Amino acid sequence: MSDTFDTLENITYNELNEGDTATFTRSLTEKELVLFAAVSGDFNPVHLDPEYAASSMFGERIAHGMWSGSLISAALATVMPGPGTVYLEQSLSFKRPVKLDDTLTVNLTVLRKEPKNRVVFQCDVINQNDQKVVTGEAKVIAPTEKVDLYKPTLPKITIDGYD
Repeated sequence: MSDTFDTLENITYNELNEGDTATFTRSLTEKELVLFAAVSGDFNPVHLDPEYAASSMFGERIAHGMWSGSLISAALATVMPGPGTVYLEQSLSFKRPVKLDDTLTVNLTVLRKEPKNRVVFQCDVINQNDQKVVTGEAKVIAPTEKVDLYKPTLPKITIDGYD
């Protein structure tokens, strides 16, 4: 396949080794924050209402904690192990708030391989200032068959006031 940005290639259970690492990076835009609220149903005003958020302990709007958690899911599903991965467990510890325009990098590290194609990963999410915002562990069933496929294209999503 041609362009690596248009394809997804997995790493099979047999190819994974303890200590292997991978990263996934994403920035929090206003549109993503609003879309996450719409999809999750979490309309907590600390995420959506600037006036309310200004009076909160954070002093400004913050991301949903699970937005950061969803980035771990995306990293496991698209980078390592990638397509064919079955997500089984996740522990999360939220260390600091994520704010609009923050850029988060998920760092995955293979901690151990277990029977039945299970793999345990250390998951650390770091902001653009090298501050840890989330940490935890994930357990997945890693794929056993190699795949290299085109990444599905999402339709353009619009909501009132956002393109």
